[in-house]
Amino acid sequence: MLYFQKWKIYLILGVCGLSIILTLPNFASKRFLDSLPMWMPHRQISLGLDLRGGSSLLLEVDMATVLRDRLGALVDSTRTKLNGASVGYSSLSVVDQAVQVRLRETRDAVEAMRVLKELVTMVGGGPLGGGEPDLIVTQTSENLVALSFTEVALRDRSQRAIEQSIEIVRRRIDETGVNEPTIARQGDNRILVQLPGIDDPDRVKRLLGQTAKMTFRLLDPNGMSEGGRPPPGSESLPSAEGDRRYGGAPTQYIVRRKVEVDGANLSNARAGQNNQTGEWVVNFEFDAVGGRRFAEVTKVNVGRPFAIVLDNKVISAPVIREPITGGRGQISGHFSAQSASDLAVLLRAGALPAPLTVVEERTVGPDLGTDAIRAGIYSVMVGFALVVTYMILAYGLFGIFANLALLFNLVLIVAALSVLQATLTLPGIAGILLTLGMAVDANILVNERIREETRKGKSAFAAMEAGYSRAFSTILDANLTALIKMFILFVLGSGAVKGFAVTISLGIVTSMFTALVLVRLMMVTWLRRTRPAMLPV
Repeated sequence: MLYFQKWKIYLILGVCGLSIILTLPNFASKRFLDSLPMWMPHRQISLGLDLRGGSSLLLEVDMATVLRDRLGALVDSTRTKLNGASVGYSSLSVVDQAVQVRLRETRDAVEAMRVLKELVTMVGGGPLGGGEPDLIVTQTSENLVALSFTEVALRDRSQRAIEQSIEIVRRRIDETGVNEPTIARQGDNRILVQLPGIDDPDRVKRLLGQTAKMTFRLLDPNGMSEGGRPPPGSESLPSAEGDRRYGGAPTQYIVRRKVEVDGANLSNARAGQNNQTGEWVVNFEFDAVGGRRFAEVTKVNVGRPFAIVLDNKVISAPVIREPITGGRGQISGHFSAQSASDLAVLLRAGALPAPLTVVEERTVGPDLGTDAIRAGIYSVMVGFALVVTYMILAYGLFGIFANLALLFNLVLIVAALSVLQATLTLPGIAGILLTLGMAVDANILVNERIREETRKGKSAFAAMEAGYSRAFSTILDANLTALIKMFILFVLGSGAVKGFAVTISLGIVTSMFTALVLVRLMMVTWLRRTRPAMLPV
């Protein structure tokens, strides 16, 4: 263990030199790094919310709306199936999380059951198919049929709603230009959003609070029925803005429930200004499917009003003057530059499957973050100084070697965090501080072993060889068990706990290198040059 080939020495020195180079960008400004050539190191450690300042939002997905939307779609599918089979019914409604159909004739029950069972699909299947039915169709009385979702179907839909919400929230946040956001699932139906350095949290809340589900639907020409209710297949929706003619009260539109063109077919949306009026508008484009469908609808319905509906509010209802075949359109509605830009962001990111509610909000000011950074740096410096002092007093020259390795250990950790572009938080700083204390454990074990062998009268070379050989297994076992614990913390923990586990894990790996390789190289080099009779330990 006391012989190093030249290529190994060069490799060790190369690792140390590279770590210094990768650490340096953290002491430079962003502007300076951007001016450097691309091949030069420019990655920095990102500061977390508690160090940089910003906002933390805990969002809750409204699962009741997810179920309500599914039941509404099931009502439409049930109506289509029964009408297609000429099965008469007197009522079709949602009752206690189930769709109930009251038949006019009892003899139609068998046919109704047969037709409605065609709506059943399989969910939860693996790669080979299979799964369980998503619907339960039951005949609760002679002329009453009920459809309800199974637990598997509801759980599957909830899971997909959460995953889709996380993806769309990430898209919306990315559109705002926030750097290094943290977006993660928390619990069954909540999403944690951390936005370091955000300077307009209210705008982000508005963007995340809107479902942004846009549809294009025709207005019902029949208007309200005699009872003051919308006709079957239609609903009454308010306008997005109040009408000045009625004291600012929203205008009510009777809109067909059938979606002619879905906003999911939008491929792009951009804020702009109308060339003629100068007012702010949102220009949108459809994909191939949406453009073809949009052209078909506008061609057949020339002269009829076409409602643009966003989150169950009518933005505008222009009359179709001529077929629109280019797959492009324009939304106008008294927008400002900011509101037009926000709507374009929402449409580009896509619609949420359900509304999100802010259940917890926390804001950290940049001054608090600066104080935390200062306190963290001071704590690391004080801890480093105490460890250095102890090692020099306890082991003399070998303690100085251990301190030099400790310094490189800190550099290696910073370099690794920079390469990974990890987010450093207060628990991460605590992890670095704890690592500094743990890093010298291996050196202490080696030095104590060397001291014991020296007291037995062994020569300098023999004592050093025995010290490293006998301490190696103990050091390896201790660090492996610590790594296993950090792995468990990383898998089971979240947020700051993961950051703490990553920092400690990197520190363990780098301390193994510095204690067993770098310090040994320094000690062996000194030993071969001075050849002392006894080791100064």
